[in-house]
Amino acid sequence: MCPMFGWLTKTKVPKVPQYEWTEYKGYRICAAPKAEGSQYRVSGIIEKDGEILQSHTFVRADIMPSEAEASTISLSKARLMVDQLGDKVFAE
Repeated sequence: MCPMFGWLTKTKVPKVPQYEWTEYKGYRICAAPKAEGSQYRVSGIIEKDGEILQSHTFVRADIMPSEAEASTISLSKARLMVDQLGDKVFAE
């Protein structure tokens, strides 16, 4: 039997993001653009394995019209951060 107000009982399962990781100079980087309205904010994750897994998530002010463009820019920003900061990217 279908409840009269079935839409009240439906639960939405949150979408788990699937990232495509890339190796770059001993670091793992991925693009993780965030949707904002009809555009996407440049953001990503930088990780490095060692004694412990170090991770840094960055969010930039840059907004792109497409997810693909935001992903491309996110990867280039991650590479730039690795080149300029190295392990300092994990400092608080």
